[in-house]
Amino acid sequence: MDYEKARADWEWTVPAQYNIAADVCDKHPREKLAMVWERFDGARRDVRWGELQDLANQAAHVLREAGVGRGDRVAVILPPTPETAAIFFGAWKLGAILLSMSVLYGDDGIGYRLDDSQPTVLVTDAANAPRFTERSERVLVLDDDLLSGASTDHVMEKTSADDPAQLYYTSGTTGQAKGIVHAHRYLLAHTEFLWCHEVQDGEYFHGMGEWAWAAGIAPLLGPWRMGAVQCVLQREAGFDPRGQLDFLSRHQVTNVFTTPTAMRSMMSVPDAGSTYPQRFRIVCSAGEPLNPEAIRWFREQFGVTVLDYYGMTESYPMVANYPGLAVREGSMGKPVPGWDMAILDEDSRPVSGPGERGEIGLRARSNPHYPLGYWNRPEDTERAFGGEWFRTGDAASADADGYYWYEGRADDLIIAAGYRIGPFEVESACLEHEAVAEAAAVASPDERRGHVVKAFIVLSSGFSPSDELSKEIGAHVRGRLSAYAYPRKIEFVDDLPKTLTGKIRRIELRQAEEERAQKS
Repeated sequence: MDYEKARADWEWTVPAQYNIAADVCDKHPREKLAMVWERFDGARRDVRWGELQDLANQAAHVLREAGVGRGDRVAVILPPTPETAAIFFGAWKLGAILLSMSVLYGDDGIGYRLDDSQPTVLVTDAANAPRFTERSERVLVLDDDLLSGASTDHVMEKTSADDPAQLYYTSGTTGQAKGIVHAHRYLLAHTEFLWCHEVQDGEYFHGMGEWAWAAGIAPLLGPWRMGAVQCVLQREAGFDPRGQLDFLSRHQVTNVFTTPTAMRSMMSVPDAGSTYPQRFRIVCSAGEPLNPEAIRWFREQFGVTVLDYYGMTESYPMVANYPGLAVREGSMGKPVPGWDMAILDEDSRPVSGPGERGEIGLRARSNPHYPLGYWNRPEDTERAFGGEWFRTGDAASADADGYYWYEGRADDLIIAAGYRIGPFEVESACLEHEAVAEAAAVASPDERRGHVVKAFIVLSSGFSPSDELSKEIGAHVRGRLSAYAYPRKIEFVDDLPKTLTGKIRRIELRQAEEERAQKS
């Protein structure tokens, strides 16, 4: 990849009429392999596009008979199966809006999203159906009979590229989750599969994200659009690193999307590379910052440098690392071709020079991914997307060569004795200590300095909390960062508060510190 040429030459082409289902599903030859699906109990199906196209048309007929039409919401709470993908396509074929939710959501989380989005139907399975007996929405149970009797006649409503297609709810590191509405055209902007994954026609691809997030659905649709075969693992429960690595090894997957949380889990497997030999060609990661030690571990085990890229549910990807471009461990990479990015000051002006900290900004309405808005929140929509820049809320700096360096959420910034400290650098330094499995850094009130850095530490197996270990970790970080950026306070905890997508909820830890200080 000639990065500078790609940036200079890229132009967006968005047709007036566009439908995700037509571009991702209907265009493929019927005899071509679409999916290798495997369940935790060993059940397996090889699904060709002809079967999936028939299932998608059957799903469209079933949804239409249930009253779904253009602009209606179709809520889905299902495990990843060929039939679940068919429900997705069926909704888009009707011009409806898909809302896919995690089976891991609690009843309150699901109830909030259903109340807010008001779907026409809710599609779920027999295991989850009892959760919705008191809901007013019509519930369709996806069993062996739901689609089997429906017509396979082709269905495709005409949709414009600007028609709404997808409703995601933010995972919510602060406040109540907001619904983000994307048009069909948003898929055209998911060029990470061109620039980062370099997806090849017919190759085996696997995405580790759940089909309820942008980082789960995009790695399903984007590679399919480019002709890849999706290798899908239906897990029994939570993430099993050994089961995941075994699945990838047995199916000889060459192209992978993972997350830092999944990678850190895999780091707990001794001799992972020799126990589960892989044929990885490209592995990319997104969803949260990727620590340098995870990149190094993966390279040592599998001989592949993981390419990190960055984005948000509102717009993604924005910044990335690419094959053929030198990776600077810990850097987010450089802006994706076609994405007009800048590091902004408080007045939404680009910062003056390299190394200056600011907030990552995307020029509004500058590519096909820009959202239609927040669901039923016109004021929030105007505030976020109505100006010249969409401000992400993520702090970063850029070096002299244009590499972006993440420095935490803008509101996670730690100011100690006048020094501005990003939590991510502190956490990364903590994680380089052998005793540390996970770390979160926040500001803790201090009478003399205003605030100091406090680290919440989850210990690795075989280590126990002690004052000596706390001092050792503090000295370790001080030696790698500075005398002002190391954690003056360390608290050992069993786990860290996280969103369902694995992002650390620093706000909870920060608020707890503030409350603790007030009480004392």
